[in-house]
Amino acid sequence: MSIKLDGQVAIVTGAGQGLGRCHALALAERGAKVVVNDLGDEGGTSVNADAVVAEIKAAGGEAMSHGANVANVEQVNDMVAKTMDAWGRVDILINNAGILRDKTFLKMPIEDFRLVIEVHLMGTANCTKAVWEIMREQEYGRIVFTTSSSGLYGNFGQSNYGAAKMAMVGLMNTLHLEGAKNNIRVNCLAPTAGTAMTEGLFPEPVFKLMSPEVVSPAVVFLAGPDAPSRKVLCAGGGSVAIFKGFETRGMNLLPDDMSAEGIAAVWDELNDETDMQELSAGFEQPGKFAEQAARKLGLKLAG
Repeated sequence: MSIKLDGQVAIVTGAGQGLGRCHALALAERGAKVVVNDLGDEGGTSVNADAVVAEIKAAGGEAMSHGANVANVEQVNDMVAKTMDAWGRVDILINNAGILRDKTFLKMPIEDFRLVIEVHLMGTANCTKAVWEIMREQEYGRIVFTTSSSGLYGNFGQSNYGAAKMAMVGLMNTLHLEGAKNNIRVNCLAPTAGTAMTEGLFPEPVFKLMSPEVVSPAVVFLAGPDAPSRKVLCAGGGSVAIFKGFETRGMNLLPDDMSAEGIAAVWDELNDETDMQELSAGFEQPGKFAEQAARKLGLKLAG
């Protein structure tokens, strides 16, 4: 099955270099018209974004650049308005823009924590909010959030980045539910790549293997007409995997054992991975607990 994006319009943030540049080129190669976003100068011009636009046009594609700071609502709204003026729709949004301000939590100024949250989380929310109603009205949308193993599992010295990146999963989970009836599919990409942000983290031969180009096919897949929804697709170095969040079966401790000591006494059993579940919505957890409580009391829940 060939994934074609002819006639579709994509916005890629942070697309002036690295992963974002590769995503923009890959989407354009499949036929999408691409808005190449990268932080501009005081006049709003982004030299890097303009260079990527030139690459796309040289290959026969259509593209435009915009220097919006994704953390600035007005600039993001201007980017989306100009996209609509030019092409009349937005089908794909790839939220890729991000920054690093790494330090241990002890040494990290709270301003650096806030700044990373503003760019990654609020920047993603700003861009998604700006296209959400457009996608609802056209009954079609494909949105990709960029999460990270630093959020999924933690990484020393990246409390700000990890918090922002795990927040992407929570945002995805809810927008998947809210967008489903309008054919808006929302997913996360957890990339691993050798970019300016990761240089020095890998040995040189491995760094070369972890090229951004081999991550972008995952973006094309998540942007396609038959994309899934509410998935965290991990990609890097030619490998792909799916991250899933599971919850153990659990147990009810009423009436006598629901205490801190009671929890301690069954700790190993609580950690038993037998019959773990991947829950699909927040209400399923209280439903599970209510069922366990009813069973303990010899009651049967309605339905």
